[in-house]
Amino acid sequence: MTNALNIPPAIPSLGQAFRYWFHLGLISFGGPAGQIAIMHTDLVEKKRWISEQRFLHALNYCMVLPGPEAIQLAIYISWLMHGVLGAVMAGILFFLPAFFLLSALAGIYLAWGDLPWIQGIFYGIKPAVVAIVLFAAWRIGSKVLNNTWLWSIATLAFMAVFFFKISFPWVVLVAIILGVLGGKLYPEKFKANYAHNTVRKSYGAAVIDDHSPTPIHAQFSWRKFMLTLIIFLAIWVVALLVVGGQSTLQQMGLFFTKAAFLTIGGAYAVLPYVYQGGVEHYAWLTGAQMMDGLALGEATPGPLIMVVTWIGYIGGVTKEVVVNPVLAGVMGALVATFFTFLPSFFFIIAGGPIVESTRGDLKFTAPLTAITAAVVGVIVNLALFFAWHTFWPHATEQAPFAGSFDYWAVLLAMVSFLALWRYKVDVTKVIAVSALVGLVFALLKTGG
Repeated sequence: MTNALNIPPAIPSLGQAFRYWFHLGLISFGGPAGQIAIMHTDLVEKKRWISEQRFLHALNYCMVLPGPEAIQLAIYISWLMHGVLGAVMAGILFFLPAFFLLSALAGIYLAWGDLPWIQGIFYGIKPAVVAIVLFAAWRIGSKVLNNTWLWSIATLAFMAVFFFKISFPWVVLVAIILGVLGGKLYPEKFKANYAHNTVRKSYGAAVIDDHSPTPIHAQFSWRKFMLTLIIFLAIWVVALLVVGGQSTLQQMGLFFTKAAFLTIGGAYAVLPYVYQGGVEHYAWLTGAQMMDGLALGEATPGPLIMVVTWIGYIGGVTKEVVVNPVLAGVMGALVATFFTFLPSFFFIIAGGPIVESTRGDLKFTAPLTAITAAVVGVIVNLALFFAWHTFWPHATEQAPFAGSFDYWAVLLAMVSFLALWRYKVDVTKVIAVSALVGLVFALLKTGG
């Protein structure tokens, strides 16, 4: 058995990779943490397509990139194995099932969402979302915040966003500066220390092993970088010109491109920015609709940032981009999804070669550690934001505690958090039970 583990498995064919990434897109529940755990189990432990050290290196750098880290990790690994074609294949297959499912759910929601029993389901899910976001902060923080310096960065990030409304990109910039300084002055305090990094095991020789040479297509050159940049710019410009005849779709293209580039820290960090734009600035949907979409995003496979599909669909219908509401919704969903994910492919295909050349370099990992600490503070802020909207459903910015306080929602959020934290219940089961509780409440209220 030991000898067999010393021999790396055969390089997977493109067909084998296609089947795996499609399967992952169908089963990738549980948000970024769950999706990363699935990939680790499958690709590191079982299939041995990539070693743990190379997996962690890719993960650490995907976490510092703008955009959803789980799908970027999938793109990165597939890019290492099969080049640009592998990257495009893995990325699209990762979010395609969620795109179709959320588009269909958005259509159903707009058609029948005012029915009491559907409202009851969403009433039950919203407190669970509060618990899930808070649990995400605890899960990352418990592994990353292992010294006073990192705790201080997380606290300052929370205060900056919560009290002073400083936008996340500025928080990231300060975290980078602190990480650079900390890496030089106190290097032992700023070493990468993610949950996935706490124990490095060897599961046997891998296709892409610790000391495997970087594939030719993944080696950096300025010529290749500039060519990739030009190609992606051309794709972006052409896509923007295609939707340019419709103002709402053009606004979506520009907004979701900006969201993809300006928000670092994964889906939980991008949500406040997307909420501000989609709800408050452009009025593509209401705050309640946004939270309902987030709840469904948590309950369906694919990256949590797929909530942009929901926003795009409802925004397309709300703004009547075409007369037919279904076509309007699909067009909005396509535009929002395309412009959100296009930069992720660019970051990996163009930046991956640079990342491959930085393995083990503290001057790169120290800023990443500081950014991850800051992200913890931002996620806590997001949890409080959702809790406010859930526990005080009639509150406004002008009257933050107006209306009745929903004790049942608080109780359900507490039970959900306890289930996640103490009993390690799967997130999809927590959402399912919460939805059932909400449905029962609705039926009792209506006497049904």
